[in-house]
Order: sequence, then structure tokens, then C-alpha cells
Amino acid sequence: MTTQNVVFLLVLTLAAGIFSLNVQRLVGYLRIGVPEDRTDRPGWRLWNVLRIGIAQSKILREPVAGIMHATIFWGFIVLTAGTIEIFVQGVWNGFSYEHVLWHPLYVLYAASQDAFAVFVLAAVAYAFYRRLVLHPRRLEGDRIEHLDAYIILGMIAGLMVTLLFANVFLSILQPDAVGPEKFVSHALARPFQHIAPRSALFAQLLFWWSHVLLVLIFLNYLPYSKHLHVVTSLINVYFSNTSERGEGAVMRPMDLEAETETFGASDVDQLTWKNLLDGYSCTECGRCTAACPANITGKVLSPRKIVVNTRQRLMEKGPATTGDTMAFFGADLVHGEGHDGSSALGNGVAAHKLLDNYITEEELWQCTSCRACVQECPVSIDQLDIINQMRRNLVLTESRFPEEIQPAFQALERNGAPWAFNASDRARWADGLSIPTMAEMVERGERPDVLFWVGCMGSFDDRAKKITVAFARILQACGIRFAILGQEEHCHGDPARRMGNEYLYQMLAKDTIETLDRYAVTTVVTSCPHCFHQIGNEFPQLGGHYEVIHHSTYIERLLQQERVPLRSDEGRRLTVAYHDSCYLGRYNDIYDAPRETLRRALPVVNLIDPPRSRDRGLCCGAGGGRMWMEERQGKRINIERTEELLATGADTIAVACPFCMTMMSDGVKAKDSSVPVLDIAEVVASRLAQSAER
Repeated sequence: MTTQNVVFLLVLTLAAGIFSLNVQRLVGYLRIGVPEDRTDRPGWRLWNVLRIGIAQSKILREPVAGIMHATIFWGFIVLTAGTIEIFVQGVWNGFSYEHVLWHPLYVLYAASQDAFAVFVLAAVAYAFYRRLVLHPRRLEGDRIEHLDAYIILGMIAGLMVTLLFANVFLSILQPDAVGPEKFVSHALARPFQHIAPRSALFAQLLFWWSHVLLVLIFLNYLPYSKHLHVVTSLINVYFSNTSERGEGAVMRPMDLEAETETFGASDVDQLTWKNLLDGYSCTECGRCTAACPANITGKVLSPRKIVVNTRQRLMEKGPATTGDTMAFFGADLVHGEGHDGSSALGNGVAAHKLLDNYITEEELWQCTSCRACVQECPVSIDQLDIINQMRRNLVLTESRFPEEIQPAFQALERNGAPWAFNASDRARWADGLSIPTMAEMVERGERPDVLFWVGCMGSFDDRAKKITVAFARILQACGIRFAILGQEEHCHGDPARRMGNEYLYQMLAKDTIETLDRYAVTTVVTSCPHCFHQIGNEFPQLGGHYEVIHHSTYIERLLQQERVPLRSDEGRRLTVAYHDSCYLGRYNDIYDAPRETLRRALPVVNLIDPPRSRDRGLCCGAGGGRMWMEERQGKRINIERTEELLATGADTIAVACPFCMTMMSDGVKAKDSSVPVLDIAEVVASRLAQSAER
């Protein structure tokens, strides 16, 4: 063993030891969070790592920037194999993969090292250009620390340059050690062919040691940098549930029987360890904020800021809680500042908390729960879960919420609906339609094929009642045996849950489950995506298990089976712009059924999508309880969306949600437009044969 080997081992041991201590420190901080089991479905989780983590499927949703980031990531994967070879050579002179790999495989490996070094350099150059010249809006704001990004990009570039030139001078010293497959190294070596051997040796050692030291410095800088995601992102993707539709989009259940004075979360120790790992994994790319309807329309909410603030507060509270003494190196980059602009480290950890010092209640109440932030995150962060937990704390622990939602809470508790309507009027929409209730069918000894869950909007809102009637007529025309609950139906509690009132939600939900189970209901069909998601995906948390079908899917099936008696005339040609519901689309991955329903019902329809559609669709602004809150800042979200839909030049706007119907109808009126807004059920009902309508 040479002196160089001994020195290398000492340096490697020291760097590995420091990195190990940092890993222990960061894991210790995660233990501050609430325990949560994320070990289920290992096969599905590994598939997500391959699809989202390795294949970079989410990051490639944005083509140019996505290719840049994916190239750097894939370069790291490929070049890590070369780094391992270099580190082994530091201990064992003359080691090479050439001695252990099948020769064609080694040639491929060696060529990949040079090729990806060039690819990564090109990607880094574009990253610098993008930040310094293009200044994308989503990389600005939220007090983003650009210096950290420049340091990391500079290190990555340095790693690529030192790797290439270490091989350049090695090829001059030992031509047989660098084969022709390392074509870039050989090309770069041509100007240096006549350099003196001693100078070549010095240069080779300089670049080799520079590369090794840069690797170790880079590794130990990451724990103090926002680029910690380089280490944690694949882990975060594995433990995430955000890429699963339906069941994976449910709100985290809350134990109301727990002996605690605090519900939800006001600080990092009340969030789960996974929420805290999300903070480690945030790349600060801003895709979440760029997709957020609140932020798009000029409001202060930024999902990126929510996650970054969570990390900042953890880095402030973690050292004090765990007794860590290593945390303050690089504090300027990691800790940043509190919401009030003061240094988080200089004001006392105990006096701070995540709520108020970092995140304001104004930000939390602006969220529409549309999941656009979750959809866009390339490392599977769940920004919405943090927001929901903090809303719960505001409502249940501190009784702080917008004054306009107090009537909704009271009406839900007293009347079983978020408006002060008389519960006895819930089934008046069905007068004259001969629609039986479940109680009437049971009394006759009959059972329906499906239960039609009407929902509060469909029962009481004048515009939404037209949708309810239209769907009921379709069911009758198709000969479907169905029933409604009538006055026994009441709100299942979704608005209360989204607004943070878990107590009220569970009370309403459990009562609904009791009613459904009393009638042995197995299949439910509903025209409301919020009811569809809540009963189908969140009721199982409380023991309610039912097959729930949204009316878009149900009608599409009936049309496919040719059970819907449509008029034979084609009618006039229409251009229809369809608006995707968040709770139908991003929550449950239902995009095609509404569109197919329109195509089958209108043979001459010209169906067009606005620029933001399907899983990139823009929220109508009513979700997350926003239906009952005023928009006091920025542009109204429904106006932004309505303008986009009208800009398509469509004759008609189609929706598949009563909440969206209200918001789009209001938007059309505000724009003084005569373009009608129709639910897909209304479109189909308007095409029913006259004999079927009698």
C-alpha cells in the first residue's frame, strides 16, 4: 500500500464518518414527527420508484427543463458506477472493471462514463443559462436561495471536468489504461500529447484528487443544502402514496378518541415523519406553485413555501429537540428566515412554531384541495396533507377559521346540509317523477339495482337540481331500478372534513354509514365527484364499504351497452369545451368517461379541451371548502378558468360536477357571455327519444 493509498483511506474514512453523523442527525430529526406506517404494498412502491424515481416520468411532464434535470439524474446513476471504481482504485492500485466485467459490457460502461459526463455538462450549462438569463417565474419568489443552486451546479460541473481530465492525462501516461471507448477523453487528450511525463503525472494526480475530494465535499455538503433531495428523493417516492388514485388521495384519518389537547398540527412535531421527509426531498423547483390555482390568480398561497417552511422549522427545532451540535454549519442556506423576516436561529426555538411564525392561516385557507401541487411534484411530496393537518389544528384546537364558514358548520350540524335549508325539502326535486325511496322499496319487499345518492347540491341548489332530474330521467329511460334515500339522506361530511372540522365530519359520516348499512346498500351512483370520492374512498376508514360509481362512468356504460334510447336525428353540430373536475380527475383518474359520454350522446360534437385539461386541469375554485368562503385577494379562480374555456370558442361548456356548474355558471355571467354551461347528464337527457321521456 502506497502513501497515496493511506492518505486516501484517511480522507475517505473522515468524510464517510462525517456523512454518517449527518445521516444520523437528519434521521433523528425525522423521529420528532408522528409515527406512520408506510411499509404496505412493497411491490407497488418499488414500481413507483422505477416509474417516477428512475424513469423520471413526472419530471418529464415539462419537456425542456424535464430533460435537463433527468439528464443530470441519469448521469449521476451512470457515473456513480465510475465513482465506485475510482474509490476502489484509491485503495487498490490498478483495479479496473475491465478485469471483472464481460468485455462488451465493459466497453459499454466505459463509453457511458465519457458520454454522460458530456451530457451532464451540457445540462448544467443549460441550468445556469435558465437561472441567469431566462429567469422562469416558478424559480423566483418564496425567498428562493439561488446561491445554493449555483454552488451545487458548480460542483457537478467540476465533477464532470475533473473526471474527464483525470482520464485525459491517464491516457497520456498509460495509453493502455484508457481504451478507445472513452472517446471524449481521447479527443481532449490530443492537444496534450507532447506534454512532459512529469507534468502529465502531476496533472493526472491533481485532477484525480480534485475529483475524489469534490465527490466527498459534495456528499457532505448535501445535508446542509436544499439539494438534500439528491439523497432522499428516491426514498421519498418509495414511501409516498401520492401517485395512487382513489384510495391514495384520501385525507389522513384522525383518532378523535386520543387523549390529547391538540388536534391536527401547528408545529413539526405534530406532523408525520413522512411530512418531514417531504421537506428534505423538496427540490424547490416550483412546479407545485406554478400549478396552484390560488397562486396563479395572485394569492399568497405557495405549496412550495409550505414545504420549504416545514423544512426550515424542522432545522430550527430539530437541534434543540435532539441536542444536536452539528446543525449550525450552513444554517443560512437551510434555516432561512421565519415568516416575519427574522432569523429563525436568533429568536429562540421555543417561541416559534410552524403555524404563524412560518405559515399564516391566510395561506392555509386559500387552498382549494385540487391536488394540482401533488400531481406535479416530481418527487411525490404531499403538500396538501400538511395543509389539511394545519387546518384541523386551526379549527379543532384554536377555533380559528373564516367567519363565513361558521354558518356552514352550524347548518351541517343542525340541518345535515351546508346551507340552512329545511331537511324535509331534500326530495322535493323528485315531485311528480315517481322515484321511490329506499324505505318505500324495502316496505314493498323490493331491492333497487343502485342507490342514487343525490347530494346536498343536487337536492337544494336550483341549478344543480336540473342535473339531478336529468340523470334520474336517464335512469328511468334505461329501465334501471333505482331508489333515493329522500329525507334520510344528509351530507356525508366532506365539506366539514376539507374545512378542518373532523369532529363534524365523522359524526355525519358515521350516521350516513349506519343508514346505508341498514338498507344493505352495495352500489351507489352519484352525480357529485365530492360525494363519489368521499363515500367510495374515505368511508372505508370508518367501516363503510360500497361500490360507488360517478354518473359520468355510469352513463358511459349505458351508452356503450346501447341501453339509452337516443333520438335518431343528429341535431346541429356543437363545439363543446369540457372542464375537468379535480375530484373526478386528479383524485380518481376519471378523464375519459365524461368525454366519451359527450361523444356518444352527440354524434356531431366537436369536443375540445382548453390548454389546461385532464390532469393539468385548472380548478373551478370551489373545492377545499372554498365554496363557502370569499376570495378577497387576487383574481377569482372561477373567472380565470371561465376565460380559458370561453377562449376555446366553444358553443357550450360541459361539466360533470355540481360545484363546477355553480362556479362556471357564475363565471359566464360575470363575463356577460351567453354560452350555456351544461352537465353531461343534461346533454344526454336532451337527446332522449320522446317515447322515453314520457
